[in-house]
Amino acid sequence: MTGGRTGGYDPLVNPQPIPAQTDPASLAALLAAARLDLPGVRLLTEVAERESYRLDETAYLSAGLPGAVALPATTAEVAALLRLATAHRVAVVPRGAGTGLSGGAAGIEGALTIALTRMDRILEIDRANLCVVTQPGVINAVLKAAVAAEGLFYAPDPASYEICSIGGNLGTNAGGLCCVKYGQTRDAVLGLEVVLADGTVIRTGGRNIKDVAGYSLTHLFVGSQGTLGIITEATLRLRPAPAPRATLLVFFDTLDAAGDAVAGMTAAGLVPVTLELMDRATLVAVEDWHHLGLDVTAAAMLMIESDAPGSGATDELDQAEAAALAAGGRSIIRAADAAEADWLRQARRLALRALERQGTVRMEDVGVPRASVPELLRAIERITAAHGVRCATFGHAGDGNLHPNLIFDRDDPEAAALTHRVRDEIFRAALDLGGTVTAEHGIGAARREWLPIQHGEAAVGVMRAIKTALDPLGILNPGRVV
Repeated sequence: MTGGRTGGYDPLVNPQPIPAQTDPASLAALLAAARLDLPGVRLLTEVAERESYRLDETAYLSAGLPGAVALPATTAEVAALLRLATAHRVAVVPRGAGTGLSGGAAGIEGALTIALTRMDRILEIDRANLCVVTQPGVINAVLKAAVAAEGLFYAPDPASYEICSIGGNLGTNAGGLCCVKYGQTRDAVLGLEVVLADGTVIRTGGRNIKDVAGYSLTHLFVGSQGTLGIITEATLRLRPAPAPRATLLVFFDTLDAAGDAVAGMTAAGLVPVTLELMDRATLVAVEDWHHLGLDVTAAAMLMIESDAPGSGATDELDQAEAAALAAGGRSIIRAADAAEADWLRQARRLALRALERQGTVRMEDVGVPRASVPELLRAIERITAAHGVRCATFGHAGDGNLHPNLIFDRDDPEAAALTHRVRDEIFRAALDLGGTVTAEHGIGAARREWLPIQHGEAAVGVMRAIKTALDPLGILNPGRVV
């Protein structure tokens, strides 16, 4: 970890500055041309309509009101809109379902938000080549269900899979509950159709499993949060449907013990499909809402799942249980069947919504090498206690990705400033452990000042050079990532 803070940015004075890039006359000219040339594109210009596109789901985010919102239905319409944006020097914010947690799709004052929700068709399920071709507006759960009906499996599995879009998943390189075994969204992408800032349409990759012709442009665009181009089509890797998951819950008397169990499973070479952690505050919130029978006296719970075929799942969970017991685990629960496994899995999926019933929740997203999970848990506990902030931690412990959730009363006037003080200390702790300030939510606007701290100015300079090469006018999501 190299680099340091630069410039006069103070996150406590203005937590998330988002620059205004567009003057009203330029936007008015773009809209006039769009109404003439693109009659099929719905344009939202009323204040009430635009207001719903101001924010994503990032708490304590300061964002601008879009000058207009365009809802294209085709790649050609996206390309035409970007040609107009280039011609009139209008900033553009690409947006999916708006479920992001980094401010990457939040509004920029006076700019044009291009929402891709109308591009919601699954174009082809290719069984022979184990892939699916989809538009970005398709909801993750809808895609999963469509391919499952063909006996196939799309692995990326964000906790918000029922409401988040494939385009948003691609933009942030979303993670989820299956990353331990199947990787992040990037690992399921074979090819993309992308519209560049000037309206040029390019294709990267395709249906080949192996392709080393030139630079890996596909992986460059995945995770770029709309700063390099707008993804209008994706070819995604599928797998044969795995066996139904076997599910194990283990409860612990201390967070340290849960962290030690994760380290023990990693050391034993276990690669379960899911290895999730929930602390006591999260368990209490979920149980209070849904009455699932969770042990709320425990300090933490691990959920371990296996989709290994045949007796492999039982063997894998037996080894996981042994590692958990060696670390001090107790109250072992195994799902009796697939239906009960799904029921238990909901405990983890419902975590954030359960916490949001208690107040305003700022979910953070830090990652460390897997063996450092115990140290990260201790650091989060120490930092939040020192500031007197309520915190509930859950996350993807199997790949070192934890989500400390800072909880405040809805009318707390100190919440925004305190959030960023605590967050900065947690970020520093993660970096000191060789980790990252974002494992799956993205830099966006919320973590931008931390990118050079994590990677160093030289590396960020390379990123800026790529951005400038693809978007020389800087119209694509300005002020985000770099």
